[in-house]
Amino acid sequence: MKNITTNQQQILPSPSYVCEESLLLNNLKLLKKVQEEADVSILLALKGFSLKSSFDLCRQYLKGCCASGLNEALLAYEEFKGEVHTYSPAFKPNEFSKIAEISNHIVFNSFAQLNLYKDDVKSHNSLGLRINPEYSSVEVDLYNPCGVYSRLGITKEQFLKGLEEYPNNLELISGFHFHALCEQNFDVLEAVFTKFEENFGEYFKDLKWLNFGGGHHITRKDYDVAGLIAFLKGIRAKYPHLKIYLEPGEAVGWKTGYLESTVLDIVHNGIDIAILDASAECHMPDTLAMPYKAEIRGASQDPSEKAYSYRFGGNTCLAGDIIGDYSFDKPLKVGDKIIFEDMIHYTMVKTTTFNGVNLPSIVIKRCNGSYEIVTNFGYNDFKSRI
Repeated sequence: MKNITTNQQQILPSPSYVCEESLLLNNLKLLKKVQEEADVSILLALKGFSLKSSFDLCRQYLKGCCASGLNEALLAYEEFKGEVHTYSPAFKPNEFSKIAEISNHIVFNSFAQLNLYKDDVKSHNSLGLRINPEYSSVEVDLYNPCGVYSRLGITKEQFLKGLEEYPNNLELISGFHFHALCEQNFDVLEAVFTKFEENFGEYFKDLKWLNFGGGHHITRKDYDVAGLIAFLKGIRAKYPHLKIYLEPGEAVGWKTGYLESTVLDIVHNGIDIAILDASAECHMPDTLAMPYKAEIRGASQDPSEKAYSYRFGGNTCLAGDIIGDYSFDKPLKVGDKIIFEDMIHYTMVKTTTFNGVNLPSIVIKRCNGSYEIVTNFGYNDFKSRI
């Protein structure tokens, strides 16, 4: 790690993801408020935010991590050192023993998976089943865990069939887990839980915990935090024997930092096109998959609003490596810094080295104003992945 002072920001590597510790701290404090007032446990979903250099701070506010497989579970166990909750659509036989060794909770996606591994679990494992509540208002199919033909979770029909096929296995289960939200407010959670309770409430009396999954946009300014707390307190009062978990990832990293890049060249082909050292394909894939248009500091997302318009493209050979069209008050020049806002959650975790393009460096801006370069990437990182 390398520390540099505030007035040396211009020497940060480019491109760089810069996580601002003060903004992360604000999110963590709000999540802790929900946790304490509602008497629930909030976990960090590593699939959305896995910046291990922030774990010393995060563990002061959150109870642990939820993992999607062995590698995330190991990261949680070795670096976060809190509770480890592991779920996978299907566990691999050569990995399950280690997962069982380091996990507090293990959630299975089917009765068949539970039956396959039931003799390999450890005495400290609390076992759960992922349930598909068959309710969702997520509009983009790519991010809808309860969409038509979803492979994630057990529907009511399949649950009843599972009870028939594996009549004694429900006795092994301590909790139910569902995940049906994506960047949504409290009202959606309330609607999902109503359906979940309607279909599976009869089994709650024999459980020890419920996990409401992720997608809760708790740290967004318009989120109904008071409503969430009242709702969770109501569930705790109705089912006092049940421990409640939430596992937001995006809400932890929401608006906690940016991706800083540099203009390498400006070409013209009917429009002005600025080529950056940051790439949509490699460094911000959601701009292609969602589609989603990133916000740029000092620019308008409307290419016709300001005097000077540019299309931003990445430095790869992929024709579609296009970030989008923007406008500025002043013309751009080679060497200018372009800052993409809100690029910490669900961005660093999705990067690739396509075309041999380096991954952005990882930087933390500490609360005292200093910048800490956590990681630089280079040829060996590309070579080791091939």
